[in-house]
Amino acid sequence: MASSEIEVGDDTAAEGEEEALKDDVYTGAAYGDLEKLHRLVEREGRSVAEPDALGYHALQWAALNNRVATAQYILEHGADVNAIDHTGQTALHWSAVRGHIQVAELLLKEGAKVDAADLYGYQTTHVAAQYGQTAFLYHIVTKWNADHDVPDNDGRSPLHWAAYKGFADTIRLLLFLGAYRARQDKEGCTPLHWSAIRGNLESCTVLVQAGKMEDLTVQDKTGLTPAQLAADKNHQHIAFFLGNARRVHERGCGGNGYFGKLSKFGLAPLLWCIIIILIFVYIHSIILGDYNSNMTVPFVLFSWKDPGYISKNIRDSQNQRDDEPLLKRGLDNPELLDGNWSQLCITCKIVRPVRSKHCSTCDRCVEQFDHHCPWVSNCIGKRNKWEFFMFLLLEVSAMIITGVTAIIRSVRDPGSPASFSGWLGYTAINHSWVVSFVKMDFLLFFGVIALTVIQASQISRNITTNEMANAMRYSYLRGPGGRFRNPYDHGVRKNCSDFFLKGYNEDIERVVQTLQPDEEMGPIQTRSAVLQDGESVPLHVNGTDHSSTDSQANSKSHRQSSAKCCNHSKKSERTPGPRA
Repeated sequence: MASSEIEVGDDTAAEGEEEALKDDVYTGAAYGDLEKLHRLVEREGRSVAEPDALGYHALQWAALNNRVATAQYILEHGADVNAIDHTGQTALHWSAVRGHIQVAELLLKEGAKVDAADLYGYQTTHVAAQYGQTAFLYHIVTKWNADHDVPDNDGRSPLHWAAYKGFADTIRLLLFLGAYRARQDKEGCTPLHWSAIRGNLESCTVLVQAGKMEDLTVQDKTGLTPAQLAADKNHQHIAFFLGNARRVHERGCGGNGYFGKLSKFGLAPLLWCIIIILIFVYIHSIILGDYNSNMTVPFVLFSWKDPGYISKNIRDSQNQRDDEPLLKRGLDNPELLDGNWSQLCITCKIVRPVRSKHCSTCDRCVEQFDHHCPWVSNCIGKRNKWEFFMFLLLEVSAMIITGVTAIIRSVRDPGSPASFSGWLGYTAINHSWVVSFVKMDFLLFFGVIALTVIQASQISRNITTNEMANAMRYSYLRGPGGRFRNPYDHGVRKNCSDFFLKGYNEDIERVVQTLQPDEEMGPIQTRSAVLQDGESVPLHVNGTDHSSTDSQANSKSHRQSSAKCCNHSKKSERTPGPRA
C-alpha cells in the first residue's frame, strides 16, 4: 500500500499558503475560534460540511483538539457526524488519537458510528490502541460497547497494535476485557510475535504472564516462534526471557506437572527436616524439653494460614476457553475510572488493591504482598505477617536459649578437663551431637536475626519487602520530583501499635494529581514539519496518519501510524504497517 505525501514548498510559497489558510473554517475548528466560525459561516456563507484541500473535515480538526463547543457548533450547522475523509476515517477516529473522551462523547451522542472502519479496517478501538489511549479505549468499550477484539483488514486486533507499539497498560486492559491473545494475523503472527519483534520487555512480560505454553511455541507462516523472531531482530534480552519462560513451562514448574506440583512446596520440606533434626539432637544430647512446641506450632499456624488471598474471577479460573468472551466483572471499579491500569491482574481477571501483587508461585493475588517465603511454602501478606513476625521472634529466642543451654551443659560436664584446649577436645569427642547442634544453630541464627531486623524496620515504616524492592516502579511511592515517598508511613509509634494490636496496618488513600498539556494541531501545521535540527521533511497522510505540529512555535507533534507489512521474508523490515 503506497502512502501519499504532502510536498513541502519553499518558504515564500509556504508563507503565502499559510496566510490563505488562516481565514477558513478548518483553522477555526482546529483552534476552537468560535468567533471566526460565526463570521465565516453565518456572514460569509462558508460551509462546514465540505472537506479541505487535503480531504479532511472541519469536524475532524475540532475532534483532534478536543474542541467540544466548536464541534457542537459545526454539527448544528450542517456537518455530518459520520463524514469520512479520503482514507475512510471519521471525526471519532481522530478523537481517539489523543484520547479526547469529551468530544468523543459528544460525537457518539450525536450518532457517530462506534464501529465505523476506514480503508484499512481500523475502527476507533484500533486507533486508540495504536496510540496507547487506554482511558479512551476503556470508555468507549464499557459505555458504548465498542468491539475491543475486532480484527482489521490484515487480521490484527487492537491487542496486536498495543503489543507492537509497546503500550503495557493498554495490553492489560484488553486482556482484562477478554481479548483473544492467541489470534494470528494474515502472517500468522500473534500479539506476542509483534511485541518480540519490537523488543519491548514489559509488553512481552504482560503477555507471557497472561498466556500459556502454546503462546510461546506458536509459529508464524515462516515457521518462527516469538523467541526466534526476537533473536532475528537482535533483541537478545527478549529472546532469553521468552526462552527461559518456555523452559519453565516445559519442566512443569509453573503448571500441573509432577515437578510443578513438587515445586509448589518450595523449601518447606527442607525446613521441616532441619527442625526435626534439631529437635532430635536437642532432646537426645542436651535436655528433654519442649523445644518442639516453641518452633513447630507457630510454624504450622502461619505456614498454612491465608496470607490475604484475593478471590479470583471464578469463571476465568475454570478452564475458560481462550476465545470465550469474559464477563465484564468489576469494570466500574473506581481504580479503573481513575486510570490505575497497573492494578489490573490479567491472570486472576480482577482489579486488585493498590498494595497487592500477583504471586507467580501461588498463582494468586495477595493483599499487602510482602514476599513469597520458600521456607514455609506460603506468601507473606496482610493476614499472616503478624504470625510470621512472631514466628521469627520465637525462632530467635529459641535459638539463643537452646544454644546457650547446649554450651552450659557441655561446660558443666564433670568429666571435662579444666584447660580450654582439653575441654574442646573432650567435647568434640564425647559430645559430638552437641557440637553439631551448636554449629547448625549458630549458622541459622545470623540469617534469622537479619530477617527479623529487616521485618521490624519495615513494620516501623509500614512498607513491605516488595515495595522496597520495586519502589521506582510504583507511582504511589514517588513524590514530587520523582523522589521516594511512602504515603502509608504514619510514624513509628502508630505503625507499630496498629501492627501489633490489629495484626496489620491500614492503607491510606493516596492522592494523585496529573497535569496533561492540551496540545493544539491545526491544518496550517500539516504543510511542513521541522525536525530538531531544522531539516524539513515530507509528512505522510494515509490510514490513521494525521501529521501536524503544535500551534506554538516550539511544539513539534507528529502523528503517524502503520498500515501494511513489508516483505515477510525480511524480518528486519517487518512492521504492522507502512513506515512514514
